[in-house]
Amino acid sequence: MNAVLEAAPYRELLLGCGNSRAKGLTFDAIPPTWQNLTTLDLLADCKPDVLWDLNVLPLPFEDNSFDEVHAYEVLEHTGTQGDWRFFFAQFSEFWRILKPGGYFCGSTPMWDSEWAWADPGHTRVISAKGLCFLEQDFYALEVGKTAASDYRSVYKADYRLLGKQEKKDNLFFVLQAKK
Repeated sequence: MNAVLEAAPYRELLLGCGNSRAKGLTFDAIPPTWQNLTTLDLLADCKPDVLWDLNVLPLPFEDNSFDEVHAYEVLEHTGTQGDWRFFFAQFSEFWRILKPGGYFCGSTPMWDSEWAWADPGHTRVISAKGLCFLEQDFYALEVGKTAASDYRSVYKADYRLLGKQEKKDNLFFVLQAKK
C-alpha cells in the first residue's frame, strides 16, 4: 500500500492584527500575499482568529506551526523596557512556533521617534542594534568586546538577521529561524 505524503500547508501568523489584514513586509523568499493566515489580537472587537494577550507565554500554538510570523507595530506594546527575561522568552516563543527556516517579519517605532514614547501603550523599544542578541553567531562576536551583556545561558533560540531598514519613524526587520 502506497502512502502519499502531503506537504503541510503554508501558514502565516499576524500578531496584533488590529483591524488590518495587510501584509506589511514582503521580499523574494515569501509569497506577496497571505496563503493561509491566522490572526491574533488582544481585542475581541478586531475579530481575530485567536484572542490572546502577547504578554502571556507560551503562545497557544504547536511547535513549528508557521512559515511566517508577522508583527507590525505591536512588539512595543509588550514586555517592559529592561525586562531581558521577557524579551528572550518572547523571541524564543516566536522561534518555537516558526518552522525551521521560517521568517519573522516585524516593524516597530524607531527608538528616537516621538511615537516610541508618545503612545501611552508603548512599554519598550526594540532597536536595530538590539536585534544582534537574537543571532547567536553575531552575538558571540559582541560579548566581551562591546557593552553587550551575556545572556547566552538563558537564550537558546537562534535567528539569522536577513535585513533591517530604518525608514522615517520605523524600524523594519526580517529574521529567519535557524533550527
